[in-house]
Amino acid sequence: MCANEKQISLLMSKMKQKFLETRRQSEKLIQNLEIEDFSVQPADFVSPPKWHLAHSTWFFEQFVLKDFDIHYKLFNADYAYLFNSYYNNVGERVLRPNRGLMTRPTVNDVLQYRKYVTTNVEKLLDETNKKELLDVVEIGINHEQQHQELLAYDIKYILGNQATQPTIQLDLLLEEETQKQEFIAIEEGVYTIGHQKDSFCFDNELGVHKTYIQPFEISNKLITNGEYMAFIESGGYKNFNLWHADGWDFINENQISAPMYWHDIEGVYHYYTYNGFLPVDKNKPLTHISYFEAYAYAQWAGMRLPTEFEWEVASKYFNWGQLWEWTSSAYLPYPNFKTAKGALGEYNGKFMVNQQVLRGASIATAKNHKRHTYRNFFQTDMRWLFSGVRLVK
Repeated sequence: MCANEKQISLLMSKMKQKFLETRRQSEKLIQNLEIEDFSVQPADFVSPPKWHLAHSTWFFEQFVLKDFDIHYKLFNADYAYLFNSYYNNVGERVLRPNRGLMTRPTVNDVLQYRKYVTTNVEKLLDETNKKELLDVVEIGINHEQQHQELLAYDIKYILGNQATQPTIQLDLLLEEETQKQEFIAIEEGVYTIGHQKDSFCFDNELGVHKTYIQPFEISNKLITNGEYMAFIESGGYKNFNLWHADGWDFINENQISAPMYWHDIEGVYHYYTYNGFLPVDKNKPLTHISYFEAYAYAQWAGMRLPTEFEWEVASKYFNWGQLWEWTSSAYLPYPNFKTAKGALGEYNGKFMVNQQVLRGASIATAKNHKRHTYRNFFQTDMRWLFSGVRLVK
């Protein structure tokens, strides 16, 4: 075996370990669910836990096993239709709002599917020395890690919208930020933006480019629940002057007057957490608000949200990672952004419209999935994600 082959063999071994750890983590997240929890879809933007488990598995079957293992036999030919998400290049699929209608295949069938695909990918990594295989498996790992986070959101939404608001054992707890409040001054200048390291990133973190940034000051702390209560109590949800027109329509049409999961119980705000229904902790970071609400709060506070470029430049000066942080930047391609050919080219590029960028990470983000160049993105009305607010003045 030549030196290059040894190097690839070592990389294959490391990738296999990372792959198996990722697969185990997904199953750890669902270990305390009851069987009835797996197929529920209470809203269009929520996917059933069973679907996440199967879809992340289908990704490896579709893009790894079918392309790199000539002897691979499909577990079930119907699964491509049932568990494709949005990849038009690989065929028809069940529409997203209908994912919760599938009681079959059963949860046990899906777990057997996961085991079958995991075993075959593990075997392929043991037997193949193709650099291209490593690249696609790494995309698959990062894709499954994204779905682990979505799974955490969806589990909370499924349980938090039930009458009894049941608890579940998940080690995903926000911590109070105890540092003294201060604003960090960033000098004007030309800064380089985008992923520059020799490590994995998604295509939307590339082309690296320069941008001019005006001087600004950014908070070293996220907005707290207590600070947001002051916004509510001052009539923030009733003052149209603070809101985008679409945001004003959104809160009024949906009768929104507090963050998601908050309930006013005889004058005291409570919220749903994985640990149950509790009084809102005023000292912990605010979460579960839309971009519309983040913008309105910033207007009320006499400040603004950072651009994604300001956030990236300043991120080395403050702690981040508890919550995804709304920015004022629309989700658009960087200069020289290139879309890959085929189905994997659909991963990010086609969503670069009508979305807002969030930066950072959250308590549900995989540890090795956090990068200061990571560009998360959601529609402006989404509230079920772990989102927070950091202000600029």
